[in-house]
Amino acid sequence: MNKSWLHITSLIMLLLVTQVKGQDTPYSNPSFESAYALAYEGKTNTAHNILYTLINEPETEEETSILWARTLSWRGDYDGARSAFNTILSKNKINRAAWLGAIKNELYAKNYHTALGIANKALLHKSNDPELQRLRAIAIDGINGIVYSDKAWYNVDSKIARSSSKPKKETAKVAERDTLQNVHKTPVTEEQLKNTVSVNSSVTFYDKRFDPITTSSISYNRQTPYGVIIPRINNSNRLGKNGIQLDVDLYPKITKGVYAYLNYGYSESDLYPNHKMGGDVYYNHKSGIEFSAGGRFINFATKDVKSITNSLGYYTGNYYFSLRSYITPEADNLTNVSGNLLIRKYLKDAENFMGINVGVGFSPELRQFTSGDQLLAETLLYIESQRLSFEYQFTSKNNLSAYRTNVGVLRQEQSFDPGSYFYSISAGLTYEFNF
Repeated sequence: MNKSWLHITSLIMLLLVTQVKGQDTPYSNPSFESAYALAYEGKTNTAHNILYTLINEPETEEETSILWARTLSWRGDYDGARSAFNTILSKNKINRAAWLGAIKNELYAKNYHTALGIANKALLHKSNDPELQRLRAIAIDGINGIVYSDKAWYNVDSKIARSSSKPKKETAKVAERDTLQNVHKTPVTEEQLKNTVSVNSSVTFYDKRFDPITTSSISYNRQTPYGVIIPRINNSNRLGKNGIQLDVDLYPKITKGVYAYLNYGYSESDLYPNHKMGGDVYYNHKSGIEFSAGGRFINFATKDVKSITNSLGYYTGNYYFSLRSYITPEADNLTNVSGNLLIRKYLKDAENFMGINVGVGFSPELRQFTSGDQLLAETLLYIESQRLSFEYQFTSKNNLSAYRTNVGVLRQEQSFDPGSYFYSISAGLTYEFNF
Protein backbone atom coordinates (compact mmCIF):
# COMPACT_ATOMS: atom_id res chain seq x y z
CA MET A 1 0.00 0.00 0.00
CA ASN A 2 1.50 3.38 -1.09
CA LYS A 3 1.54 6.65 0.88
CA SER A 4 -1.47 8.06 -1.02
CA TRP A 5 -3.66 5.12 -0.01
CA LEU A 6 -2.45 5.43 3.60
CA HIS A 7 -3.37 9.10 3.65
CA ILE A 8 -6.78 8.41 2.07
CA THR A 9 -7.49 5.65 4.61
CA SER A 10 -6.51 7.94 7.51
CA LEU A 11 -8.79 10.70 6.25
CA ILE A 12 -11.73 8.31 5.81
CA MET A 13 -11.30 7.02 9.37
CA LEU A 14 -11.04 10.57 10.66
CA LEU A 15 -14.23 11.58 8.87
CA LEU A 16 -16.11 8.59 10.25
CA VAL A 17 -14.99 9.38 13.79
CA THR A 18 -15.92 13.04 13.60
CA GLN A 19 -19.34 12.23 12.12
CA VAL A 20 -20.11 9.91 14.99
CA LYS A 21 -19.33 12.72 17.44
CA GLY A 22 -21.94 14.98 15.83
CA GLN A 23 -22.86 16.78 12.65
CA ASP A 24 -21.95 20.20 14.08
CA THR A 25 -18.24 19.35 14.46
CA PRO A 26 -15.89 21.89 12.75
CA TYR A 27 -13.35 19.18 11.76
CA SER A 28 -15.14 17.53 8.86
CA ASN A 29 -12.64 19.17 6.45
CA PRO A 30 -9.12 18.34 7.64
CA SER A 31 -6.96 21.48 7.70
CA PHE A 32 -4.29 23.16 9.74
CA GLU A 33 -7.00 24.93 11.73
CA SER A 34 -8.81 21.71 12.58
CA ALA A 35 -5.50 20.07 13.60
CA TYR A 36 -4.74 23.11 15.77
CA ALA A 37 -8.15 22.95 17.48
CA LEU A 38 -7.91 19.17 18.00
CA ALA A 39 -4.43 19.51 19.51
CA TYR A 40 -5.69 22.09 21.99
CA GLU A 41 -8.50 19.74 22.96
CA GLY A 42 -5.88 17.13 23.86
CA LYS A 43 -6.60 14.93 20.82
CA THR A 44 -3.04 14.94 19.56
CA ASN A 45 -3.17 11.57 17.79
CA THR A 46 -5.99 12.71 15.55
CA ALA A 47 -4.23 16.03 15.06
CA HIS A 48 -1.08 14.18 14.02
CA ASN A 49 -2.95 12.29 11.31
CA ILE A 50 -4.07 15.61 9.85
CA LEU A 51 -0.62 17.17 10.13
CA TYR A 52 0.91 14.27 8.18
CA THR A 53 -1.29 15.16 5.24
CA LEU A 54 -0.19 18.82 5.40
CA ILE A 55 3.50 18.52 6.19
CA ASN A 56 4.64 18.89 2.55
CA GLU A 57 2.27 21.68 1.56
CA PRO A 58 4.43 24.79 0.95
CA GLU A 59 1.90 27.30 2.27
CA THR A 60 1.56 25.56 5.64
CA GLU A 61 4.82 23.61 5.96
CA GLU A 62 6.48 25.80 8.61
CA GLU A 63 3.46 26.35 10.80
CA THR A 64 2.60 22.65 10.53
CA SER A 65 6.10 21.77 11.69
CA ILE A 66 5.73 24.17 14.64
CA LEU A 67 2.42 22.66 15.69
CA TRP A 68 3.91 19.18 15.34
CA ALA A 69 6.83 20.16 17.60
CA ARG A 70 4.44 21.68 20.13
CA THR A 71 2.32 18.53 20.33
CA LEU A 72 5.46 16.51 21.00
CA SER A 73 6.28 18.89 23.84
CA TRP A 74 2.76 18.72 25.27
CA ARG A 75 2.97 14.93 25.30
CA GLY A 76 6.20 15.03 27.30
CA ASP A 77 8.54 14.11 24.43
CA TYR A 78 10.88 17.00 25.20
CA ASP A 79 13.84 15.55 23.29
CA GLY A 80 11.77 15.03 20.16
CA ALA A 81 10.31 18.53 20.42
CA ARG A 82 13.76 20.01 20.96
CA SER A 83 15.04 18.37 17.79
CA ALA A 84 12.01 19.57 15.81
CA PHE A 85 12.34 23.16 17.02
CA ASN A 86 16.08 23.14 16.27
CA THR A 87 15.33 22.06 12.69
CA ILE A 88 12.84 24.89 12.24
CA LEU A 89 15.06 27.58 13.77
CA SER A 90 18.09 26.50 11.77
CA LYS A 91 16.14 27.50 8.65
CA ASN A 92 14.32 30.55 10.03
CA LYS A 93 15.84 32.37 12.99
CA ILE A 94 13.18 35.08 13.07
CA ASN A 95 10.19 32.76 13.59
CA ARG A 96 8.76 34.01 16.86
CA ALA A 97 6.37 31.07 17.34
CA ALA A 98 9.25 28.59 17.05
CA TRP A 99 11.34 30.50 19.63
CA LEU A 100 8.40 30.59 22.04
CA GLY A 101 7.74 26.87 21.61
CA ALA A 102 11.42 25.97 22.06
CA ILE A 103 11.69 27.98 25.30
CA LYS A 104 8.45 26.57 26.71
CA ASN A 105 9.58 23.03 25.88
CA GLU A 106 12.62 23.47 28.14
CA LEU A 107 10.49 25.07 30.86
CA TYR A 108 8.10 22.10 30.75
CA ALA A 109 11.14 19.82 31.12
CA LYS A 110 12.47 22.06 33.94
CA ASN A 111 15.69 22.58 32.00
CA TYR A 112 15.87 26.18 33.22
CA HIS A 113 19.46 26.88 32.20
CA THR A 114 18.73 25.67 28.67
CA ALA A 115 15.53 27.73 28.56
CA LEU A 116 17.48 30.82 29.59
CA GLY A 117 20.06 30.22 26.87
CA ILE A 118 17.37 29.85 24.19
CA ALA A 119 15.55 32.97 25.46
CA ASN A 120 18.75 35.01 25.27
CA LYS A 121 19.36 33.78 21.72
CA ALA A 122 15.75 34.53 20.72
CA LEU A 123 15.99 38.11 22.03
CA LEU A 124 18.94 38.71 19.74
CA HIS A 125 16.56 38.23 16.83
CA LYS A 126 13.37 39.50 18.51
CA SER A 127 14.56 42.25 20.81
CA ASN A 128 12.17 43.79 23.33
CA ASP A 129 9.54 41.07 22.76
CA PRO A 130 7.44 41.08 25.97
CA GLU A 131 6.53 37.38 25.83
CA LEU A 132 10.14 36.30 25.24
CA GLN A 133 11.18 38.52 28.15
CA ARG A 134 8.47 36.99 30.33
CA LEU A 135 9.65 33.44 29.57
CA ARG A 136 13.26 34.50 30.17
CA ALA A 137 12.27 35.79 33.63
CA ILE A 138 10.53 32.47 34.39
CA ALA A 139 13.69 30.59 33.43
CA ILE A 140 15.74 32.78 35.78
CA ASP A 141 13.21 32.17 38.56
CA GLY A 142 13.52 28.43 37.96
CA ILE A 143 17.31 28.61 38.22
CA ASN A 144 16.89 30.45 41.52
CA GLY A 145 14.51 27.81 42.87
CA ILE A 146 11.28 29.80 42.50
CA VAL A 147 8.55 27.30 41.65
CA TYR A 148 5.26 28.30 40.05
CA SER A 149 2.05 26.41 40.64
CA ASP A 150 1.32 23.76 38.03
CA LYS A 151 0.77 25.36 34.61
CA ALA A 152 0.34 28.83 36.19
CA TRP A 153 2.72 30.48 33.74
CA TYR A 154 1.47 28.78 30.56
CA ASN A 155 0.31 30.50 27.41
CA VAL A 156 0.06 34.23 27.84
CA ASP A 157 0.85 34.33 24.15
CA SER A 158 0.45 31.04 22.30
CA LYS A 159 -0.94 32.00 18.90
CA ILE A 160 0.80 30.49 15.87
CA ALA A 161 1.16 33.20 13.24
CA ARG A 162 -0.67 32.43 10.00
CA SER A 163 1.11 33.07 6.70
CA SER A 164 -2.15 32.89 4.78
CA SER A 165 -4.39 35.98 4.72
CA LYS A 166 -7.44 34.04 3.55
CA PRO A 167 -10.08 34.18 6.31
CA LYS A 168 -11.44 30.91 7.54
CA LYS A 169 -14.03 29.99 10.13
CA GLU A 170 -11.63 27.92 12.20
CA THR A 171 -8.94 30.64 12.03
CA ALA A 172 -11.30 33.16 13.58
CA LYS A 173 -12.16 30.78 16.41
CA VAL A 174 -8.50 30.05 17.13
CA ALA A 175 -7.62 33.77 17.11
CA GLU A 176 -10.52 34.57 19.43
CA ARG A 177 -9.45 31.87 21.86
CA ASP A 178 -5.83 33.01 21.87
CA THR A 179 -6.72 36.61 22.69
CA LEU A 180 -7.98 35.45 26.09
CA GLN A 181 -4.67 35.77 27.85
CA ASN A 182 -4.05 33.66 30.94
CA VAL A 183 -7.27 31.75 30.35
CA HIS A 184 -6.46 28.51 28.53
CA LYS A 185 -3.51 26.36 29.44
CA THR A 186 -1.25 24.26 27.28
CA PRO A 187 -3.00 20.91 26.95
CA VAL A 188 -1.67 17.60 28.06
CA THR A 189 -3.00 14.95 25.70
CA GLU A 190 -6.09 13.00 26.73
CA GLU A 191 -5.67 10.61 23.85
CA GLN A 192 -2.48 8.81 24.82
CA LEU A 193 -2.25 5.28 23.54
CA LYS A 194 -2.11 2.96 26.54
CA ASN A 195 -1.63 -0.46 24.94
CA THR A 196 1.19 -1.99 22.94
CA VAL A 197 1.55 -5.49 21.50
CA SER A 198 5.11 -6.53 20.59
CA VAL A 199 6.29 -9.53 18.60
CA ASN A 200 9.99 -10.41 18.42
CA SER A 201 11.96 -13.03 16.53
CA SER A 202 15.72 -13.58 16.35
CA VAL A 203 18.26 -16.12 15.16
CA THR A 204 21.88 -16.77 16.18
CA PHE A 205 24.49 -18.47 13.99
CA TYR A 206 27.77 -19.93 15.31
CA ASP A 207 31.09 -20.34 13.55
CA LYS A 208 31.54 -23.93 14.80
CA ARG A 209 30.06 -26.81 16.76
CA PHE A 210 26.57 -25.42 17.37
CA ASP A 211 23.40 -25.40 15.35
CA PRO A 212 21.54 -22.07 14.98
CA ILE A 213 19.37 -20.95 17.90
CA THR A 214 16.01 -19.29 17.29
CA THR A 215 14.09 -17.30 19.88
CA SER A 216 10.80 -15.47 19.79
CA SER A 217 8.47 -13.65 22.14
CA ILE A 218 5.14 -11.89 22.32
CA SER A 219 4.32 -9.29 24.94
CA TYR A 220 1.55 -6.90 25.93
CA ASN A 221 2.40 -3.46 27.34
CA ARG A 222 -0.29 -1.75 29.40
CA GLN A 223 -0.02 1.83 30.69
CA THR A 224 -1.83 2.35 34.00
CA PRO A 225 -2.06 5.27 36.45
CA TYR A 226 0.30 3.34 38.73
CA GLY A 227 2.89 2.38 36.12
CA VAL A 228 3.49 -0.09 33.31
CA ILE A 229 2.83 -3.85 33.30
CA ILE A 230 4.28 -6.11 30.59
CA PRO A 231 3.38 -9.83 30.55
CA ARG A 232 5.42 -11.82 28.05
CA ILE A 233 5.77 -15.33 26.60
CA ASN A 234 9.29 -16.35 25.50
CA ASN A 235 10.12 -19.30 23.26
CA SER A 236 13.53 -20.81 22.50
CA ASN A 237 14.60 -23.57 20.16
CA ARG A 238 18.08 -25.02 20.65
CA LEU A 239 19.87 -28.31 21.16
CA GLY A 240 16.97 -29.95 19.35
CA LYS A 241 14.55 -28.84 22.07
CA ASN A 242 11.82 -26.25 22.36
CA GLY A 243 11.13 -24.37 25.60
CA ILE A 244 8.63 -21.82 26.91
CA GLN A 245 9.13 -19.20 29.61
CA LEU A 246 6.42 -17.01 31.20
CA ASP A 247 7.70 -13.57 32.11
CA VAL A 248 6.31 -10.32 33.53
CA ASP A 249 7.85 -6.85 33.95
CA LEU A 250 6.45 -4.12 36.21
CA TYR A 251 7.44 -0.44 36.27
CA PRO A 252 5.57 1.02 39.26
CA LYS A 253 5.68 4.75 39.95
CA ILE A 254 6.92 5.64 43.43
CA THR A 255 7.12 9.43 43.50
CA LYS A 256 8.18 12.26 41.23
CA GLY A 257 11.45 11.28 39.56
CA VAL A 258 11.49 7.85 41.21
CA TYR A 259 10.20 4.58 39.78
CA ALA A 260 10.99 0.87 40.09
CA TYR A 261 11.54 -2.14 37.85
CA LEU A 262 10.35 -5.59 38.92
CA ASN A 263 10.62 -8.86 37.01
CA TYR A 264 9.60 -12.47 37.50
CA GLY A 265 9.99 -15.40 35.11
CA TYR A 266 9.03 -19.07 35.35
CA SER A 267 9.73 -22.06 33.15
CA GLU A 268 9.54 -25.84 33.35
CA SER A 269 11.88 -26.19 30.36
CA ASP A 270 15.54 -27.19 30.64
CA LEU A 271 16.36 -24.28 28.34
CA TYR A 272 15.41 -21.64 30.93
CA PRO A 273 15.95 -21.12 34.66
CA ASN A 274 13.16 -22.50 36.82
CA HIS A 275 12.67 -19.09 38.40
CA LYS A 276 14.19 -15.67 37.87
CA MET A 277 13.54 -12.46 39.76
CA GLY A 278 14.93 -8.98 39.54
CA GLY A 279 14.35 -5.47 40.70
CA ASP A 280 15.78 -1.96 40.49
CA VAL A 281 14.92 1.45 41.89
CA TYR A 282 15.54 4.36 39.49
CA TYR A 283 16.01 8.02 40.32
CA ASN A 284 15.91 10.70 37.61
CA HIS A 285 17.63 13.96 38.50
CA LYS A 286 16.57 17.16 36.77
CA SER A 287 20.11 17.50 35.42
CA GLY A 288 19.47 14.55 33.11
CA ILE A 289 21.40 12.02 35.23
CA GLU A 290 19.68 8.75 36.14
CA PHE A 291 20.77 6.33 38.89
CA SER A 292 19.58 2.82 39.66
CA ALA A 293 20.43 0.05 42.10
CA GLY A 294 18.99 -3.42 42.51
CA GLY A 295 19.62 -7.12 42.21
CA ARG A 296 18.90 -10.33 40.32
CA PHE A 297 18.11 -13.86 41.46
CA ILE A 298 18.22 -16.86 39.10
CA ASN A 299 17.20 -20.33 40.23
CA PHE A 300 18.69 -23.23 38.28
CA ALA A 301 18.08 -26.85 39.17
CA THR A 302 21.57 -27.26 40.63
CA LYS A 303 22.44 -23.77 41.82
CA ASP A 304 21.15 -20.30 42.59
CA VAL A 305 22.74 -17.14 41.21
CA LYS A 306 22.53 -13.82 43.02
CA SER A 307 23.80 -10.60 41.47
CA ILE A 308 24.01 -6.97 42.51
CA THR A 309 23.39 -4.51 39.73
CA ASN A 310 23.54 -0.74 39.37
CA SER A 311 23.50 1.72 36.53
CA LEU A 312 24.33 5.29 35.66
CA GLY A 313 22.49 7.00 32.80
CA TYR A 314 22.75 10.46 31.29
CA TYR A 315 20.50 12.34 28.87
CA THR A 316 22.05 15.17 26.88
CA GLY A 317 20.39 16.66 23.83
CA ASN A 318 19.25 13.79 21.61
CA TYR A 319 21.66 11.32 23.19
CA TYR A 320 21.33 8.82 26.04
CA PHE A 321 24.27 7.04 27.71
CA SER A 322 23.85 4.14 30.14
CA LEU A 323 26.49 2.12 31.96
CA ARG A 324 25.35 -0.94 33.94
CA SER A 325 27.35 -3.40 36.03
CA TYR A 326 26.55 -6.88 37.38
CA ILE A 327 28.45 -8.14 40.41
CA THR A 328 28.03 -11.81 41.32
CA PRO A 329 29.69 -12.92 44.59
CA GLU A 330 30.90 -16.51 44.67
CA ALA A 331 32.40 -18.84 47.23
CA ASP A 332 36.05 -18.56 48.23
CA ASN A 333 35.88 -14.77 47.93
CA LEU A 334 35.55 -14.98 44.16
CA THR A 335 33.50 -12.32 42.44
CA ASN A 336 32.41 -12.28 38.81
CA VAL A 337 31.84 -8.89 37.22
CA SER A 338 30.31 -7.93 33.91
CA GLY A 339 29.32 -4.59 32.44
CA ASN A 340 27.23 -3.13 29.64
CA LEU A 341 27.43 0.24 27.85
CA LEU A 342 24.52 1.58 25.81
CA ILE A 343 24.76 4.67 23.60
CA ARG A 344 21.55 5.73 21.91
CA LYS A 345 20.72 8.67 19.63
CA TYR A 346 17.09 9.71 19.38
CA LEU A 347 15.87 10.96 16.04
CA LYS A 348 12.59 12.82 15.55
CA ASP A 349 11.16 11.57 18.87
CA ALA A 350 11.64 9.03 21.67
CA GLU A 351 10.27 6.18 19.52
CA ASN A 352 12.78 6.69 16.72
CA PHE A 353 16.40 5.99 17.56
CA MET A 354 19.61 4.17 16.78
CA GLY A 355 22.11 2.78 19.24
CA ILE A 356 25.15 0.70 20.00
CA ASN A 357 25.51 -1.79 22.86
CA VAL A 358 28.83 -3.10 24.21
CA GLY A 359 29.16 -5.77 26.90
CA VAL A 360 32.17 -7.45 28.57
CA GLY A 361 32.69 -9.75 31.55
CA PHE A 362 31.43 -13.01 32.96
CA SER A 363 27.88 -14.33 32.81
CA PRO A 364 26.23 -17.54 34.05
CA GLU A 365 25.62 -20.31 31.55
CA LEU A 366 23.78 -23.55 32.18
CA ARG A 367 25.81 -26.50 30.91
CA GLN A 368 23.60 -29.55 30.33
CA PHE A 369 24.48 -33.18 29.70
CA THR A 370 21.71 -35.20 28.08
CA SER A 371 21.12 -38.68 26.69
CA GLY A 372 18.16 -38.52 24.35
CA ASP A 373 15.39 -36.80 26.26
CA GLN A 374 16.91 -37.59 29.66
CA LEU A 375 18.86 -34.92 31.55
CA LEU A 376 21.90 -36.61 33.10
CA ALA A 377 23.51 -33.62 34.80
CA GLU A 378 23.77 -29.87 34.65
CA THR A 379 26.38 -27.46 35.88
CA LEU A 380 26.36 -23.69 36.18
CA LEU A 381 29.47 -22.12 34.68
CA TYR A 382 30.69 -18.54 34.45
CA ILE A 383 31.68 -17.83 30.89
CA GLU A 384 33.81 -14.92 29.69
CA SER A 385 32.36 -13.07 26.74
CA GLN A 386 32.45 -9.84 24.74
CA ARG A 387 29.39 -8.51 22.94
CA LEU A 388 28.73 -5.79 20.38
CA SER A 389 25.33 -5.02 18.88
CA PHE A 390 23.59 -2.31 16.88
CA GLU A 391 19.92 -1.31 17.04
CA TYR A 392 17.62 0.86 14.94
CA GLN A 393 13.95 1.66 15.57
CA PHE A 394 11.56 3.68 13.44
CA THR A 395 7.82 4.30 13.49
CA SER A 396 5.14 4.34 10.85
CA LYS A 397 3.70 7.58 9.54
CA ASN A 398 0.77 7.50 11.97
CA ASN A 399 2.99 6.44 14.89
CA LEU A 400 0.77 3.42 15.54
CA SER A 401 3.48 0.92 14.59
CA ALA A 402 7.18 0.67 15.40
CA TYR A 403 9.84 -1.54 13.87
CA ARG A 404 13.17 -2.36 15.54
CA THR A 405 16.08 -4.26 14.07
CA ASN A 406 19.23 -5.39 15.81
CA VAL A 407 22.41 -7.08 14.67
CA GLY A 408 25.14 -8.29 17.00
CA VAL A 409 28.37 -10.28 17.30
CA LEU A 410 29.54 -12.32 20.27
CA ARG A 411 32.91 -13.76 21.30
CA GLN A 412 32.48 -16.31 24.07
CA GLU A 413 34.64 -18.81 25.89
CA GLN A 414 33.72 -22.44 25.39
CA SER A 415 32.50 -23.96 28.64
CA PHE A 416 34.08 -27.33 27.92
CA ASP A 417 37.40 -25.88 26.70
CA PRO A 418 38.59 -22.91 28.84
CA GLY A 419 40.75 -20.50 26.88
CA SER A 420 39.12 -21.47 23.58
CA TYR A 421 36.53 -19.12 22.07
CA PHE A 422 33.78 -19.27 19.50
CA TYR A 423 32.00 -16.49 17.59
CA SER A 424 28.35 -15.95 16.81
CA ILE A 425 26.25 -13.53 14.78
CA SER A 426 22.67 -12.71 15.72
CA ALA A 427 19.91 -10.73 14.07
CA GLY A 428 16.42 -9.89 15.25
CA LEU A 429 13.29 -7.99 14.33
CA THR A 430 10.63 -6.54 16.62
CA TYR A 431 7.22 -5.23 15.58
CA GLU A 432 5.09 -3.09 17.91
CA PHE A 433 1.50 -1.98 17.48
CA ASN A 434 -0.02 0.76 19.65
CA PHE A 435 -3.71 1.13 20.35
